[in-house]
Amino acid sequence: MVAVIAASTHAGVSGPASAGESAKQIFGAAELPAVLPARAIGFYSKGCLAGGMAIAADGPTWQAMRLSRNRRWGHPDLVALVQKLSREAAAQDGWPGLLVGDISQPRGGPMLSGHASHQVGLDADVWLTPMPGRTLSVAERETLSATSMLRKDTLFVDDSIWTPAHARLLMRAASYPEVERIFIHPGIKKKLCDTWKGDRSAMGKLRPYYGHHYHFHIRIKCPPGVSGCKDQTPPPSGSGCDGSLAWWFTDEPWAPAKPKKDDKPAPKKRDIQLSDLPSACTAVVRAPGPASEAEVTLGADPIARIARANAKAASAAALPGPPPPGNIPLPVPRPAN
Repeated sequence: MVAVIAASTHAGVSGPASAGESAKQIFGAAELPAVLPARAIGFYSKGCLAGGMAIAADGPTWQAMRLSRNRRWGHPDLVALVQKLSREAAAQDGWPGLLVGDISQPRGGPMLSGHASHQVGLDADVWLTPMPGRTLSVAERETLSATSMLRKDTLFVDDSIWTPAHARLLMRAASYPEVERIFIHPGIKKKLCDTWKGDRSAMGKLRPYYGHHYHFHIRIKCPPGVSGCKDQTPPPSGSGCDGSLAWWFTDEPWAPAKPKKDDKPAPKKRDIQLSDLPSACTAVVRAPGPASEAEVTLGADPIARIARANAKAASAAALPGPPPPGNIPLPVPRPAN
């Protein structure tokens, strides 16, 4: 007999979650978050998210991209930080606004495609393309491509695309104390190392990594006082503008791995199961969800929010809302990331 994890009313899961399903199928099916106290559970690449909040699709200084993925959910602390970065970069850095990419699924967990991380609501991708001065259509948000910062077929920044505002945006993001690290392309890290004249105390948080030449990846620390959330080892001390960065401009990081002579065909990789995740993730799957996405969207239009609140108060049948918001694989050998 196959065990079944029952999906609760308003759970946002399309149906009962079978124990035979992989974790990515279970969490990928969730349309809405778990109405539980906000909590990042597990590690960035092995965990889930309770009490997730959505960043509004549109804000004064941001627009969310790829809406069909339903990955604009995060821990309230992360969503608030992304909004703060958008406001401060627009006001002080000459950056017109953020185009926000993937954050997490409504209940976090492994994704059906794409990221190995982004599972606990503490990671967010932000495009290096500035927000245009108009509201993008839904179709544009699905098809518009982010702009690479690199010269074609090189590891180096294209100075016809890169601007001082890009540098100010990245250094501001790194300056926030709750930010644990930011992943960027090695070429962008080198550009900052070579040209940044301001405060360099947060430079070490900017970690070179594969890809990340069209967006940057913000990772925040586990919120204080929350049990069951595991931080990544802090970045090495120093600016990172040293031999560890120079390594990225050798052949070694980009050379394909050489198979050993006695290598046998690798067995098919087993999908992560719900039982492989922290035990608290089972409660996240089972928990009820909100009545609607609007109930759990942080930074939505305030007028619309007030109208919804008034309508809710007038309806005897209205459901209560949720409580208010209160590892990437590494190549070896390589420098610590």
